[in-house]
Amino acid sequence: MKWNKQAELIKQLSDRQLVSQVYATQALLFSIALGAMWVLFDSFTDVQALFVWNVSTVIQFGVSAAVFILLVDIILMKVLPKSYYDDGGINERVFRSISIPEIAIIAFVVAFSEELLFRGVLHTEFGYVLASVAFALMHIRYLTKPVLLVSVLLISFYLGLMYEWTGELWVTIVAHFLIDLVLGLMIRLKWMR
Repeated sequence: MKWNKQAELIKQLSDRQLVSQVYATQALLFSIALGAMWVLFDSFTDVQALFVWNVSTVIQFGVSAAVFILLVDIILMKVLPKSYYDDGGINERVFRSISIPEIAIIAFVVAFSEELLFRGVLHTEFGYVLASVAFALMHIRYLTKPVLLVSVLLISFYLGLMYEWTGELWVTIVAHFLIDLVLGLMIRLKWMR
């Protein structure tokens, strides 16, 4: 019943309002991350340590993780019934009417704010499992969609593993960005069934 009410509210929003909600949600997550860093981190040096940029590590772990995840996702979308990947049309509504540059902007904003909170803060302070499960649960609309829920949970654990191995937040930000960018472009350019 509660999910039906949420779905009805979402249907009442225009595509542009839905995009605005994405930005608002990400602003909230970014604010939570900043507040948590203020409380949990000992110094600004701890924050700076999250943002090590090592091109070879980003390519080796971040880009390769994104390619692997996208390949698996695309294969599963081809093999499994369309209903298994149906999120209620939200992703399609967000990406179908915006420009390609805005898709890139949204993909970066989402990747940066979510990875900062879930990997940068939660994973760093509370561990791999808590951060990965919290990330999956944040995608609450997938709770009634087993394939989507398991998919986002496995992706979260995989990205967490990349962060665990490298200790570099840019690795997960780049991977997350590329995944969202490619899937957004696939929706926008109608490459998805």
